[in-house]
Amino acid sequence: MKKYLLNIKVNGREEDLAVTANSTLLEVLREDLGLTGVKEGCSEGVCGACTVLVDGRPVRSCLTLALDVQGQSITTVEGLSNEGSLDPIQEAFATKGAVQCGFCTSGMIIASKALLEQNPCPTEEDIKYALAGHFCRCTGYAKILDAVKAASEAYTPKKGPEGT
Repeated sequence: MKKYLLNIKVNGREEDLAVTANSTLLEVLREDLGLTGVKEGCSEGVCGACTVLVDGRPVRSCLTLALDVQGQSITTVEGLSNEGSLDPIQEAFATKGAVQCGFCTSGMIIASKALLEQNPCPTEEDIKYALAGHFCRCTGYAKILDAVKAASEAYTPKKGPEGT
C-alpha cells in the first residue's frame, strides 16, 4: 500500500511519519507514536474517548484522517503536563475523583481543556455543552462537572491589588 509523508507537531515535538491514505489520526497516535492516552472507543465519533486538540480545537481522532492534519499541532492528554506537573484540569480530575475506570477520562480532559482555554469561567451549562458528546459508563458526571469547575479557577485571570 502506498505511503505518504505526514509532518505534524505532537505534544510540541515535530514528527515525520509515513502513513497510508486511510490512516486515522487515532491509529497514528496510538500505533506509530505510542500515545496510548488516546483511546479507541466506538470508532464512530460518538463516545469522545479519542478526542485530541488539533491547533487548539477538540476533534475526534477516530474520524480524522491523519493526512488531513498535515502541518498542524496535535495535543494529547500526555502533552498537557509540563515538566512532570499536571495541567490544572488533570489535577482537578484526580483530586475531585472524576476518574473512574479512566477509559473516557483523556477525552473529557482534552474537551475540558479546550473549553477552559476558550472560556475560563464557564457556567455549568457551558461545561455540559462542551462534554455533551462524551460518554462515561462509570459515573453520574457530577464529579466531572465539579472537576471542571474547580480547574476553571486556575484558568481565570487573577486580579492584582489594584483590580487589574
